This record gives sequence, C-alpha cells and structure tokens, in this order.
Amino acid sequence: MAIDQVLKAESVAIVGASKVETKRGFQAIRTLLDEKYEGRIFPVNPKEKNILGLKCYAKVSDIEEPVDMALITTPAKTLPSVLNDCGKKGVQGAVIIAGGFGEIGVEGKLLEQEVVKVARKNNIRLIGPNTSGMMNLTMNMNLVGLREAPKGDIGLLSQSGNMALTLITEAKLKSLNGFSYYIGVGNEADINFHEYLEFFQDDPNTRAILMYVEGMRDGRKFLQQAYKTTLQKPIVLLKSGRSATGKRSAGSHTGAMAGMSEVARSAFKRAGILVIENSDELYPVAETVARQPVIKNNRVAVLADGGGHATIAADLLTDLGVTIPELTPKTRESLRKILPSAAAVRNPVDVAGGTDADPTIFADCADILLKDANVGGLLIVGLFGGYGIRFAESLALMEEDAAHRMGKMVAKRNKPIVVHSLYSSAKPHSLHLLRYYGITVYDSLDVACKCIGSLAERGEYLKGYHAKTNFVFDWEARAKTEGREIIRKARAEGRNVLLEHEAKALLRLHGGESAGDRLARTEEEAAAIFQSIGGPVAMKIVSPDILHKSDAKGVQLNINSEAAVREAFTRILENGRVYSPDADIRGVLISPMADKGVEVIIGTKIDDQFGPVIMYGLGGILVEIMKDVAFRVLPISPNSAKTMIEETKSAPILDGVRGQPSADKRALKNTLLICSELIESYPDIQEMDLNPVIVHERGVSIVDARIILKPPSVKADAPT
Repeated sequence: MAIDQVLKAESVAIVGASKVETKRGFQAIRTLLDEKYEGRIFPVNPKEKNILGLKCYAKVSDIEEPVDMALITTPAKTLPSVLNDCGKKGVQGAVIIAGGFGEIGVEGKLLEQEVVKVARKNNIRLIGPNTSGMMNLTMNMNLVGLREAPKGDIGLLSQSGNMALTLITEAKLKSLNGFSYYIGVGNEADINFHEYLEFFQDDPNTRAILMYVEGMRDGRKFLQQAYKTTLQKPIVLLKSGRSATGKRSAGSHTGAMAGMSEVARSAFKRAGILVIENSDELYPVAETVARQPVIKNNRVAVLADGGGHATIAADLLTDLGVTIPELTPKTRESLRKILPSAAAVRNPVDVAGGTDADPTIFADCADILLKDANVGGLLIVGLFGGYGIRFAESLALMEEDAAHRMGKMVAKRNKPIVVHSLYSSAKPHSLHLLRYYGITVYDSLDVACKCIGSLAERGEYLKGYHAKTNFVFDWEARAKTEGREIIRKARAEGRNVLLEHEAKALLRLHGGESAGDRLARTEEEAAAIFQSIGGPVAMKIVSPDILHKSDAKGVQLNINSEAAVREAFTRILENGRVYSPDADIRGVLISPMADKGVEVIIGTKIDDQFGPVIMYGLGGILVEIMKDVAFRVLPISPNSAKTMIEETKSAPILDGVRGQPSADKRALKNTLLICSELIESYPDIQEMDLNPVIVHERGVSIVDARIILKPPSVKADAPT
C-alpha cells in the first residue's frame, strides 16, 4: 500500500490516550487541538469517557467513523492485539512509539517480526517502532507533541528524536524556513527510508529532504531511489557511527545495520546526496539548497570587508573543492570605480573600508560580481547587517536597502548569495530581509562556506548526472556459457572457492588480462610448459584446500631453467603435503614472470547494507599498511572507475615518478569495469580478490586471483 494516505491521514485514533499531562497520549491530543489539525481525533482508552472534551473509546474498532491512522502509545507487548483491532476498523497506518523491539536483541526482534506480520495481514503500514512520532505540518497533524514546530518546505527524516528536536529548534530560532513533514523513522520495521524518499519526491510542499540516519534495512533500494530523487530535489544527510563506539551506540538505538563506512559515504555521494560530517551544518545546508539556485560552474566569488575573513573563506572553499576564479578585467574595472584604492578587486574582493559610510555598496559590488560569467555564486563575509549597530543607526536603513536589492538579484541572475555575518545573533532587520528573500545567513564562517560549497557540489552532480549509475544490476545479462560451467563444476565438487586458474579463466572470458597461466599436473608437463614459455616463470600450488599459498611455501618465483622447474615442482608439492596432509592438490600453476610496474589491488565483497561493492588501491605488501583504497557500490560506470583511481593518494605513482614510465590507466580502468561486469554476470560470487594486479606502461597483468562463491545455502542473487 502506498504511504500517501498514511502521511496525509484525515482522521487519527490515539491509542493509549491519557489525562496525565506528561504522557504522550495526552500531549498528542492537546497539540492536535491547539494547532487545529484539519482531521478528526479519536482518543482510545477503556478507562476514560472523554479527554480534553473529546469522546473516548474503549478500542479502535468501537469508533463509529472511518479511521485512517493510529498513534499507538501503549507498551510493545500490546501491539499485536492493538493492530488486529485496528485491522477490523480498516486503519491504514500506525505510528508505534514504543521501544523494546529489534534494538534490544533477539527477543525484541522476534516481537518486531510478529508485529510486522500482524500489520501486513491487516494491510496496515507502520512508522517505527521505536519512533518519536511524525508530523504533517501542512495539515497541522502533529503526532509528536512538540508545540509550534516551524512550517516550511524541508522534509525531515530522523532516527533520533533528540536530533529532530535540535533541528526543529534551530529552524525556529535562526531561520524563516521550517518543515513540511517530520517522520521519526525508528527501526524501519515496515516502511523503509526509500519509500519516504519516493513520497517526498512527489510532494509539492517539500523542496529539500533532510536526513539523520543511524542504520538502514535496505541500503541498495535506498540508493536506487535516491538516484531518482536527487535529480528533482536535494537530499542532505548525516549518517552517524564513524567510530566503533558510535556504531555500537547506533546499533543499540535503531536495531538496524549501523555505521558510516567509506562504502556508505562514496555511495551516498554517487547518488547525489549531500553528505554532512558535522551536525551544526546539517540544517543550514538543507535550508540553503531548499531556497537557493545551484551553482552551475563550481566558481564562487568572495566579497569581504576584512582581509582575514576573506583569506579564511578562500581556504575553506578550496578545501571543499570549490574554485575561486579570476574575475574578468571588466569586473575588476567596475569594482575599482566604486571602491577605494586600497581595495583588493581580484578574488576574494576586500572592500577595505569602502562600505563603512555606505553599506549599499555591498549591493553594488554583488551586482557587478554576479554579472561576471566566471562567477556562479557569491559569498559575502564579515560585518553586513551590523553597520547600523557598530557605526551609526542611520546605516541600518542603507543595509535594508542593500538587502532588498540583493534578494532580487538572486532571482534575476539565478545565482545564489550566502552571507556570513558577525551580527546574525543580533537579528537586525536587514538580515531578516535577506532571509525573507531566501538568502541564507549564518554567524559561522565554516558553516557559510559549507552551505555555498553544497550548492556548488549539487550543481556539479546535476551537470554530470548522465555519467552516474542507477545502482541496478542486470543480472546474468553478460554471463558466458563457459563461465557458468566453471562455477557449475566447482559446485559439483562441493567447492566454494574457484582455483586460481579457474578464476583467471573467468576473468579472461570477460576481457581480463593475465599472463597465460597453465596448470601442470606432472613434472613432465611442468617442463614442457616452461619450454613453451621460454623465460623465467612463477610456480604456485593449486589446491582448493590451500588458499594462502605462501603460508604453505607453495610459491616459487623467477625459475629460469628446466632443471629448476622440475626441482621446484617437486618441492612445491612436498611443501603442500607437509602443510596440509589431507589437501586435494591439483598440480602447479606455471606463469611467465610479469614485467615490472605498479602493484594495485582490486577486490569485491558483499556489504551488509548495500550489497556488492568494489575496492581499489595500492597493492602488494603495502596494502595493509597504507590503507590507500577507494570503494564503490557496484555496478560502476566508466566515470566511477576513473574517479576511483584518481581519488587515491597513490594516484600520482601511476603517472610515473623518478624517471619511471607512466602506467596504463586506461587498461586499469577497464579491469575495474571487467570486475564489475563479472559480479553482475555471476550472482554466485561472494568475494573476489585480485592482488597484485601489475599495471605496466602498456596493459595490466592479473598476477593472483581468488574468487569465493556464496555458500550453497545462500540464494545466488542480490538486491536489485
């Protein structure tokens, strides 16, 4: 059932209604009445006749009129019977306040499963459990009990009631905007994050979506929906749990998979989500992207009335990846005409006292800067809004005039202005006017820079939208018959691991480059293979029971004569039998020694929240020490493969250092795409590890490859 009717309920039953002012069953009714909820309210409590002038019912099924939604404030153990009663009445949705479900452990998970089963039997959609409630502020439907929540155009999803309270309070005190909806997502026992995104995407009252997330039930579906939603509306997200302690705390709170991994961060950004690391930036960024146009060219001009703020702003914006462009000669000339000779008119622009007697010059400068084709947005930093306070009251009217003019400029030029003001907390009327026009104003320079940086980030994302992936697998579309046979044979032998030559054969079927490995089962075959190669070879034991060949002394390198090959063959087999007497040893894999190059690692695994992911980074013995890796949720696009390589710290090594030739980045990118194709083609694959892959001046060599299959008990598919 779609959740529209649940979130836009025209009648609400309050199960657990109370006359005790401190209880949710009282607060919800009082708030609905005080804020003039547009629908009908039905208190439910078998011990009361009426509450706050409303008739009270013993149970939901006793209510004579239709009921769309139930706010259930009774203990967790009562939920199954309450929901069955709601089902008799045809209730379509329920908000479950109680905790004591999946977040507390096995017993709670079993109860949560039972509650979901009962709800689905009765066609009831659930918000929560373990939620602070929900609000539809467009209908004055406040099921949280928090009074005077500011109305606006931001949809808020949060798994923390305290974080929601923080954001709502911040909007109330520092903004002219507010919220269209607040939904306490809770444990996602039924309605998941991606369903709320779909609702907000089509909601005419919501212009931006603000999220505080601790864990997700289905990260893959969330990414798929976010990819669609961010094309129409911005999503601003803070996901907690970066530290081990944070993950434990988040897990105990939500009962869902928790933690902000590098996988999650890269996946969210690839879906167009604006990822926030600091909680004090969360609401300001959401307010900014809800009210202002995006920056289309990643270029920002800085207008300051002091050199210190100008320099700090330039540094902060540069750290955010925003370009501080050169201004055109015409722009600089126009600025020179209205500013004193001491002013800096390049970028950042420092008015050098030129606004002290006339703050309207800020508007003159802003107009000149926004006309510059090199400028996509403007950041004003310093004292604006405070001239009438610091210097003379008469200047306040000039600031108000400038505010009116700048507000109209944003609409006229379709370019944003963000203001940092030291006097924001004083609330001068000029700053109120800026906010009225949608120009966001903050007293923190860091926050102001993050806000305008987010407008640039969103503009860059929308500009390159065509190059992104939609996170959907086309399962087995590119699978090869020979590839399926390799996996079938391993399964038939009871193996969950492909032998190295099988893994490399699978890669070659899809265009992967390896060194022409051949399996020798006897000493004579080993000698013959060496003769055909005609140069130094690497020799490795092949056994489904010996995954770590080096530990078994099953690897010999740079073998350069037939006699040495024969000796190495015998020694490798003997070492394998000593290491694992019962091992099934299939022979020795013989390969030409790979040429020198840059060693990298490529791996794939199944992430708990997002499904198949790929990792790339510096390989060989340094991978564990350097931890210089990049992650992406699969499948990846050519652009994603390229950016994975570029964002690692070791990327410059591929361009050649100290006289070394540059490495073949095109072949490396192709190898990443082949790995993505392999996972999409064969859903049996659980994990793949290519380490090292040697990137040469021309081409790559997959020196070692390991592929682990899902256990037979695990269905060979993944989220789509």
